[in-house]
Amino acid sequence: MINYRGKNIVIVGLGITGLSCVNYFLTKNVIPKVIDTRVKPDGLDLLDCRVPYHIGSLKLDWLLSADLIVASPGIALSTPELVEAQQHGVEIVGDIELFCREVNQHSGKKIAAITGSNGKTTVTTLVGEIVKASGAKVGVGGNIGQAALSLLDEDCDVFVLELSSFQLETTFSLRATAATILNVSEDHMDRYPDGIKQYTAAKQRIYTNAKHCIINYDDQLTYPIDPSEQSKCIEFGVANGQYHLDDLQQHLVINDVAVLETQQAQLIGLHNYLNILAALAITDALDIARESSLAAIKHFQGLSHRFELVFENKGVKWINDSKATNVGSTEAALNSIVCQGTLYLLLGGDGKSADFSPLLPHLLRQKQLEIYCFGRDKDLLARLRPTVTTKVNTMQEAICAIAQKTQANDVVLLSPACASLDQFKNYIERGNSFAALAKELG
Repeated sequence: MINYRGKNIVIVGLGITGLSCVNYFLTKNVIPKVIDTRVKPDGLDLLDCRVPYHIGSLKLDWLLSADLIVASPGIALSTPELVEAQQHGVEIVGDIELFCREVNQHSGKKIAAITGSNGKTTVTTLVGEIVKASGAKVGVGGNIGQAALSLLDEDCDVFVLELSSFQLETTFSLRATAATILNVSEDHMDRYPDGIKQYTAAKQRIYTNAKHCIINYDDQLTYPIDPSEQSKCIEFGVANGQYHLDDLQQHLVINDVAVLETQQAQLIGLHNYLNILAALAITDALDIARESSLAAIKHFQGLSHRFELVFENKGVKWINDSKATNVGSTEAALNSIVCQGTLYLLLGGDGKSADFSPLLPHLLRQKQLEIYCFGRDKDLLARLRPTVTTKVNTMQEAICAIAQKTQANDVVLLSPACASLDQFKNYIERGNSFAALAKELG
């Protein structure tokens, strides 16, 4: 049992994660302090009345006098007040670190840890469904669904955690049975001033002390940097690795044996077949019976806003990939799209200082293509292929124009390569708006 009694604990950031941290310490008979820079933070009305709080700014004297700071993933470690606290010898961790310290005390508990620029929510959810179908008790959370600390209330055999690079920055005690970086492409460059190398280094922390490292054969940035971890690697890929696809991409293959026809899976597209292969590699490493895993895969319908066919009428398909909030995710969608007519591609939003140029080869490969760019970074995106691009202010304007032009065999794809916060509450609202407009106008 980890003893925090008598310690001065300061939690930075409220919301779901912050509240889970507060409740965790209260069960340890420790009353923490809470700081949130927002004037009206989410969850303030749910805060235990015994817990002192400060809102609207970072309270430096609380930070400097703390024995332990638990920082929300939403606040950068480079924030001057946190830097000063760290220089004064104050330990800074995140909620995942608190979770791992607890789980490490219980032998027999397994953790599957999943990160990556794209696909991690799909893989995390699929792994969770596979483990559940096997009869084991599973807890799924972290960067999605339940906060990791709230999973401790359940007597789980396996914990399946989606972990962001921000969460990994403040995690030191993770010992995953299976850990994976699915892929790495530019994302959150506004948070990583040193670029892709700094972002990758944060992701790489997932492999530390892992029993099995599940890596993407086709993405060198997913390979462990530490040579001692390379002997623990299991590879998945398009055509190579222990887990791959056959030449015609019609079967999932494990160690040269075809185990499932791709058409038997309800997930569609090359990027989703790779997600399935990664999930199989993880669940094999967790010692889940293969037959049980394959059965669960056949029933898994995927997640909303992720390459989701939301409407089809008169031979025109409308695909909602609103979760494509970075360039790599849109690349994956363009690699997977099958279109015999014209592809109408909607790009736009807040690019988070990303380099959009990797999209160009995929855009050049599309024979019949019309691009509609909207939102904050529409001008930057429009430079990719200006001769086939129309600039509009909003996604609705784009859909109104597209709906007048579509014919049988055309595909309308929302895969924005950008965050949504310039015009929408989140990617979910953007995707729901796209689906509603498709059904109304398509």
